[in-house]
Amino acid sequence: MGTFDVRDMMQAGTPADPGAPEVGEARRLSPLAERIAAIPVKPTLSPVLIEGAARLLDTLIVIATGGLVYWLYVAGKTDSALPYQLTIIGLTAGTLIFFQSLQLYPIGALRHARRTALRIVAGWTLLFLLALAIFFLLKIGDQISRIWLISFYLGGAGALLCGRVAIMAGVLHLTRTGRLERRTAIVGGGEAGEALIRALEAQKDTGLRICGVFDDRNDERSPESVAGHPKLGTVEDLVEFARRTRLDLVIFTLPISAEARLLAMLRKLWVLPIDIRLSAHLAKLQLRPRSYSYFGSVPLLDIFDRPIADWDILVKWVFDKVVGTLALIALSPLMIAVAIAIKLDSRGPILFRQKRYGFNNETVDVFKFRSLYHEMTDHKAAKQVTKDDPRVTRVGRFIRKTSIDELPQLLNVVFKGDLSLVGPRPHAIHAQTATRAYEQVVDGYFARHRVKPGITGWAQIHGWRGETDTDEKIQKRVEHDLYYIENWSALLDLYILAKTPLSLLIQRENAY
Repeated sequence: MGTFDVRDMMQAGTPADPGAPEVGEARRLSPLAERIAAIPVKPTLSPVLIEGAARLLDTLIVIATGGLVYWLYVAGKTDSALPYQLTIIGLTAGTLIFFQSLQLYPIGALRHARRTALRIVAGWTLLFLLALAIFFLLKIGDQISRIWLISFYLGGAGALLCGRVAIMAGVLHLTRTGRLERRTAIVGGGEAGEALIRALEAQKDTGLRICGVFDDRNDERSPESVAGHPKLGTVEDLVEFARRTRLDLVIFTLPISAEARLLAMLRKLWVLPIDIRLSAHLAKLQLRPRSYSYFGSVPLLDIFDRPIADWDILVKWVFDKVVGTLALIALSPLMIAVAIAIKLDSRGPILFRQKRYGFNNETVDVFKFRSLYHEMTDHKAAKQVTKDDPRVTRVGRFIRKTSIDELPQLLNVVFKGDLSLVGPRPHAIHAQTATRAYEQVVDGYFARHRVKPGITGWAQIHGWRGETDTDEKIQKRVEHDLYYIENWSALLDLYILAKTPLSLLIQRENAY
């Protein structure tokens, strides 16, 4: 099967669907799909974060147990604490390695403390036997108190078991409340779809919740119900469905040989911030086990991963809150001065609020300093601001040239959380080039909404800011946005933030 490349998806335009809605109009779903999409969904936690929390708890338990036993039995009775400190560090690292090799951290294992108790005790015991062997070979056994070592072993085993019971209780609570669900859609009906669904439902503790089946076929190969799950529409309907309700995963049941059909569907779905997998349950082509990801024992081939997921989400959230708060504090004198200048220059509010596209095409209210005369305010961005635009106030020209008008978006970052410091710039919902809406110019335009929009971005520091009056300008912006999404890292965010002030000074002629 060919390699899936983001640029190929952008360039491979598909014929317009004669039944597609007008730009800005939501696609109509079937009554059943509408009802399912309208059901409130609780926010979920990533299993990767839960597994990380379990590793952290085990680390703290081992360190705390070793330290407590040392304080009770050894403190003040030895010339050097270094052997004990090194032993605690070594046993902590060994615990994580042994428990990982014994598969004690996958979310399924965390749901069943009783089933994993024997493995916990076995791993902890083997680790201490290994430590004793090392002490013997290095002839340093006389430097470690036997009482401390035995007490550490017994206390650590008990504490690790109690910790696992606590984790199990927490995981079961999260499972019962739906906080660990992976909401899933199946693409493709027929026998292959039914076989996959039954195999997935036979697995325990996967957290998978199948929301429905989608299939472009309308013949006998695609019945209205597959293994008890209703067919909710076509792949086009799936895109709209995923924007109405949260979906975490899409699984294709098409055979690998149906490459052309699979590519056609992926061109519609890759714009969504979800994981996309290809079922290998009935595939005749057998790859090495490490080539697959698994739900229980059901193998899947990874096609697309949601960008900025799991721990990356937490890193970016902390980065936005900490750096955004510091920036808001540091820039508050400037913002107060600008607010006074706007109020003195023309009548009307200081801040301007405009609806723009946010994450997964959700609409967000973005704050800016008002730069147009109040009576000429354009909330829908029906007409872009151009050079020497008479709608722009005197203060407005300055703050737009310097991008100071964007500073109130720090409020979006710090308090509302619907913007990030760095990301694709949020575009107004009805924004367009001279003749066409952005989504009509760039095939795959909405793929830039797979992450939160940002105050500044990769496109902006490369000169693509200001007016987008030509198709090339919006095409280049989207290309840079997608590069950022595919190559995100915290260091890249730092680089973009550091370079933004200089790029604003150099590119002032592009901003009106």
